[in-house]
Amino acid sequence: MEIRLIRPDESAALGRITVAAYRQLFSTDSLGSYEDELADVEARRLDSEVYVALDDGHLCGGVTYVPDSGRAMSEFDDPDAAGIRMLAVDPAFQGRGVGHALVEVCIARARVDERARIILHSTPVMVVAQAMYVRLGFVRAPEFDVFYDGEPYSTEEPLHLVAYVLTL
Repeated sequence: MEIRLIRPDESAALGRITVAAYRQLFSTDSLGSYEDELADVEARRLDSEVYVALDDGHLCGGVTYVPDSGRAMSEFDDPDAAGIRMLAVDPAFQGRGVGHALVEVCIARARVDERARIILHSTPVMVVAQAMYVRLGFVRAPEFDVFYDGEPYSTEEPLHLVAYVLTL
């Protein structure tokens, strides 16, 4: 498996993979306005760093590494932290270590950047990813949880974004 920075001509393909992976997790045909954000890999690439995994030349997943809190992709205010966003693996390649390899690249990148910690958010349905995060040393950080009430959610039924932190 090869892990590297995404090329601009791969953004649309990773967007499709990301949307498909998240739709599968949430068992839905639409993720509302969040689907547009998931699909817009090019905006993430221009703001932060997007890494892709390739298996025998086939694009099988990607992740966004957010180097600092000053980025549009940042979901945190901590000046000493980096972030991980939108980890996605093509459903056909899940269970093969692709997600693990992508997160390890982000951890290595944060160390090069001399970040003190990495913050990421997950959702209650992402139990497989959460178990992987714990195996990699991340711990729950409820003080960083977010409750998203934008479409298709509401203030009565928000999406709970569960925070994890890895101290480096």
